[in-house]
Amino acid sequence: MTRQTPQRQRGVAAVEFALVALIFFTLFFGIVDIIRALYICNILQEVTRRATALAVNSDFTNAAAMARVRMQAVFRDTPGTLVFADPVSDAHVKIDYLHIPAAANPVPIGELPASPQKNRINCTSNPNAANCIQLVRVRICLPGGANAACEPVPYQTLASFIPFTFSLPTATTIARIETLGMPPGVPGAAGSP
Repeated sequence: MTRQTPQRQRGVAAVEFALVALIFFTLFFGIVDIIRALYICNILQEVTRRATALAVNSDFTNAAAMARVRMQAVFRDTPGTLVFADPVSDAHVKIDYLHIPAAANPVPIGELPASPQKNRINCTSNPNAANCIQLVRVRICLPGGANAACEPVPYQTLASFIPFTFSLPTATTIARIETLGMPPGVPGAAGSP
């Protein structure tokens, strides 16, 4: 039985550390990514809930107001990504206006009423009209695409060596409209005679 010299043992510790560190860091980053994925799935529902609560009271014809709704939904005052949820940003918040009976397709952009007041008039004269907005739907989708299409956003891992891919939920929230930005005192607005 021969005894190994200390010089031959020097490299063994480095190799053992490298193997253990590789396994440890892979598990560590995998667990962090799973926790982050769960956080994102939960926060997306809150994002759509916030956007819906703001959109039912915002003027859908005002582009700046709708941009503010999207930014506030992702907890921001400026355009950008949701904290700890990259790539989800205000651009991923899709707001659709639906009529009753609620079809899978929203009211086409060309058929949207010219103003919240015009919507109130349309709904008063015919509540089932195709241009009578009665519901707001908010989803998390890839930007662009067709009016009714909602492509899910792919999850991006923090560490590229973790093979963890799936599509984030669209986290759909639907609510009845409220004022749609109509100020009090305008004929047909809530609270006016």
